[in-house]
Amino acid sequence: MKTHLKINSPPPKPNPNPANNSTTRFAVAVFLTLSSAVALPSCGGDSTSSAPPGGASSSSRENQVAASAPPPPPAPEQAAQRSKTPGASKKAAETPATRPQLIKKAELSVVVKSIDASTKSVTNIVEKQQGDILGFQNQKPPDSSVRQTASVEIRVPQERLETTLDTLAKLGTVENRALTAEDVTDQLVDNEARLRNLRKSEQMVLKIMERSGSVGDVLKAAQELSNIRESIERIDAQLKSLRNQVAYSTISLTLEAAVSAQQTPEPSLGLRVQETWGKATHSVGELTLGLFGLGIWLLAYSPYLLLIAAAVYGFNRFKKQHSVPKIQEPKPPQ
Repeated sequence: MKTHLKINSPPPKPNPNPANNSTTRFAVAVFLTLSSAVALPSCGGDSTSSAPPGGASSSSRENQVAASAPPPPPAPEQAAQRSKTPGASKKAAETPATRPQLIKKAELSVVVKSIDASTKSVTNIVEKQQGDILGFQNQKPPDSSVRQTASVEIRVPQERLETTLDTLAKLGTVENRALTAEDVTDQLVDNEARLRNLRKSEQMVLKIMERSGSVGDVLKAAQELSNIRESIERIDAQLKSLRNQVAYSTISLTLEAAVSAQQTPEPSLGLRVQETWGKATHSVGELTLGLFGLGIWLLAYSPYLLLIAAAVYGFNRFKKQHSVPKIQEPKPPQ
């Protein structure tokens, strides 16, 4: 019969320095791992050798020491990436990259050889760029010394604005080219936010109207709903107008003829005399017809004219008869 002796060992003293204890455990784990790696080939070569009695306990101790050892500190690059990644993702989520909404307007003045031919080319270019001609005005000067000009108002998609300008510039010699842009991003964002709030208010008022209440409350809710819907329609129209102006850009194109129109030759002297004689005879004829017409009008109104003349004559006779003659005083002899 075997007897087991139990020896009570004194309790271990607490280590005053836990950091040194952790370092020691980590060093022991590394040493045991290296020693086991060196001993494995020799053990594998001796097939008849048996495991030592304390093999199981030593492996369990190694596992305990390895488990109790503190993990190695992370690399500084990994720590920096961990510290930067959350902040960067938050910033990317808070401030998404949005393209500015711009209203672009361009002005282009081109000197061309022929206004008519250039006008046809402009129409073909606008159709090819999926645009529209909003207005056209051809000004033919009365004086031959002034250039002939034509104005065209064009609307094209904004992504095709530069291509359209470059194509139109090839029609002749460019005298003026200008481009202006207006940023309406804030206006669009503001109107969209107001529109969302108004739609929420509309839903709230509709829910209030569904509840049972007095006639006065229902009328007030209906009036408020009418005001909200009017504001929604107004802001929605503004949003559509701004988006349309952003989507399509306008071009003010001016075409000028390279040379003035050909001057007409001056008429000869005989032709001038003939034209003057014709104008004079025509004037005499007009005057004769005018006098003849005046005589007809006087003949038609002659009875009234005779009555008026008789009345004036009688008034003058009556005035002379009733007037008192003045007494002439005798002049003193000289």
